[in-house]
Parts: sequence; C-alpha cells; structure tokens
Amino acid sequence: MVITHKSAVWFLAIAVAMAVVVNVPAARASEPLAGGALKAFITGKRIYLKAPLGGELPLYYRADGVVDGSGEAVGLGRLLAPRDSGRWWVAKNRVCQKWKTWYDGKTFCFTLAKLSGNRVFWKRDDGVQGTSRIGK
Repeated sequence: MVITHKSAVWFLAIAVAMAVVVNVPAARASEPLAGGALKAFITGKRIYLKAPLGGELPLYYRADGVVDGSGEAVGLGRLLAPRDSGRWWVAKNRVCQKWKTWYDGKTFCFTLAKLSGNRVFWKRDDGVQGTSRIGK
C-alpha cells in the first residue's frame, strides 16, 4: 500500500474524529491547566490519540519545543500514519502545535484539562474535542 500525503492527512482527520467526545460534562469534572502548569504538565509526555479501527498514535512533546509524531503507533495507526514532527508551545493557556506536513502545516491550539487517572480532556480551537491517554 502506498501512503500519500493526502491519505495521511485523511487518516489524522479520522483519528481525531474517532476521539471526539460529545459528553461536555466530562470537561466540567476536570482540572483545567494553564500557563506554567500547562507547560510543565505536557513537557516530556506522550499523548495517545485513538486511531481508527483500534490502536493509538502517540505524540511526544519534547522539552525543546519539538512535537514528534513518529513514535510507536499501534494497530491501524502503525500502517497508515506517516512520520512527522513539528513545533509546540503554550500561548494564552493553550497548547499550540504546527506540523511540517500534517494538516498542511496549519497551526492548531488546544485547551487541556486533567481528568481522573491518566486521561486528559482536550478542545481544539475549531471546536473539536475529545479525551486522550497520557503517558511518559
């Protein structure tokens, strides 16, 4: 199977759609993260996005401001997800990221809130929202 840039972007769009949560009360039962606490929380962590048809795609937020999407994806994510990296930063109490090729290099920002266990609620600046697993 040949994986093109267009199919890779389509995969990421599906992965985000599969992770969308319509249970907004979950956000209310969370601990919002902001400023320095937000940066400290995400630095050095992996956020595992659900992949279509099972599996997860890890995004690693390095201390040097690089976000790496070339981790050990499992399930369908391993077969379809190309590798990419980009930059991440905290601005106005949101985590922002800009990939080299994913999403055509467009910048997206997210608010994050800690949920119970190792879960986080996220809401992207375009209104898409969901939960993800956090790891090291």
